[in-house]
Parts: sequence; C-alpha cells; structure tokens
Amino acid sequence: MTATDAIARDGGYGSHGMRPHSSEDGPAPKRIIAGYGFWIFLLSDIVMFSAIFATYAVLAKATAGGPTGAQLFDRTNVAIETGCLLLSSFACGMMSLGVAARHRLATYLGALVTFGLGVAFLALELREFADMIARGATPERSAFLSAFFTLVGCHGLHVAMGLLWLVVMMAQVAAKGFRPFVLRRLLCFGLFWHALDIIWVALFTIVYLMGGR
Repeated sequence: MTATDAIARDGGYGSHGMRPHSSEDGPAPKRIIAGYGFWIFLLSDIVMFSAIFATYAVLAKATAGGPTGAQLFDRTNVAIETGCLLLSSFACGMMSLGVAARHRLATYLGALVTFGLGVAFLALELREFADMIARGATPERSAFLSAFFTLVGCHGLHVAMGLLWLVVMMAQVAAKGFRPFVLRRLLCFGLFWHALDIIWVALFTIVYLMGGR
C-alpha cells in the first residue's frame, strides 16, 4: 500500500487522529495568526535594534572633542538599572507561573513587582539623561552622543510601552479573567519583556562596559 492509499484510507488523518491544517480548511485559527504576527513584530524590533547598535558602533569614537563614555557613565547607577530590569524579568516569570495556574493573586503580585522594578529602571535612566544634559552632553553635542541617546532612549521607550501594556493586561484579567485571548496576550507580553532584557544585556555590555573603559 502506498502512502497516498494510506492517507486516503484514514480520511486524511494521521495515526494520532488529527488532520494537519491545509488551505482547504479555510483561515488558520486566530491563535496561530496572532502568534505568527507577534513573532514578526518581535523579530522586526530586533532587526531595528541591530541597525541602531551598528550605527552606535560606527559612531562610538566620534566625540568631536566632547566628553566620552568613560567620562560620562556612572557604572554604579547603570549596575542598579541592570539589576532592576533583570529582577523584573524574574518577577515576570513568576507572573507567568501564576497565569499558568490561573491564580489571580500570584498573577497580580508578579505584575506589581514587574511594574515597580520597570518604573525604577526608567527613573534611573531618566536621571542619567538629566545629569548628562546638565553637564552639556546633549544629543547634538557629538555623533557619539546622538547615537547613545537614540539607542538607550529607544530601549527606554520600549520599556515604557511594556509597562503600559502590563497595566492594560491586568485590567483585562480583572474584567475578563483567564480567557484564551487574555492568555495569548499575556504570553506575548512575557516574550516582549524578556526580549527587552536580552537587548539591555547587549546594550549594557557594548555601551557601558566596553564604552566606559
């Protein structure tokens, strides 16, 4: 018996009793479309950050006689920022466990800690920007500073958007519970937040450690 005959005999179903999705079945389920669309968004975001990283690498030495990273960066402040963001990623993981267990209190607690640490990270970053600007290290001072503010500021903007997204998601959990579409959105948020942590680790290494020497 050929493979075609076997498929025909089973009515298109495999040995596990499930038939693979094909174009004849109509549109793909919404969860597949949403997941695919989110991964495209996440990958496009990574491509954008890669381009900004490359621009920074080219312009890192173009200080035009102005202050360098070694003169501007406060490693203690940056270390605290990094700790806040990494701990927020851990708290986000705890929130995901609460979501998986359908436990509202654990979900809210994990979200609250994630939000608080995210706000602390942003506050420290804004203070760093304010201190640099007060010392005359503004984006228009040199190509290096333009690239620095663009790269770090773009990441900070993503963190702010993530915090807003988290607030909206907690409102949805409170109003609608753990419905399938809410679970999908929470999963997407978790992936987004962890991706921001990975980008920050690269940023911390390339900008602050290598550039602060």
